Amino acid sequence: MRNILVVDDSPTIRRMVLASLRGMAGVSFQEAGTGLEAIERLALGPVNLMIVDLNMPDMHGLELLRFVRANDRFQNIPVIILTTKNDEGSRRDAMHAGATAYMTKPFEPARLIEQAKTILEVQ
Repeated sequence: MRNILVVDDSPTIRRMVLASLRGMAGVSFQEAGTGLEAIERLALGPVNLMIVDLNMPDMHGLELLRFVRANDRFQNIPVIILTTKNDEGSRRDAMHAGATAYMTKPFEPARLIEQAKTILEVQ
């Protein structure tokens, strides 16, 4: 079973992401409303993919991404950035920090599913 961690301070966005991905076979989900909560979830169990917002109150998504990439235990977890920031600078910064993919909100559920399936190599 593959585990996806959705990290966004908006419960509505988390619900939308989870609703989009629920049809994927062999996948379970976790949620975190903050970057610090995401770090706790990472420490508690295996995570195979993270979907992370950039704008969060306690820890910016780039800080979380840098933490993941700097930690030997988590550095290979794929991270999709899902954000409202649609500028080239934000995209470049995220990809330079180690993001696997960068998507903007509002997002197309089919595109998110395609990205997740490709990264996780599931049906």
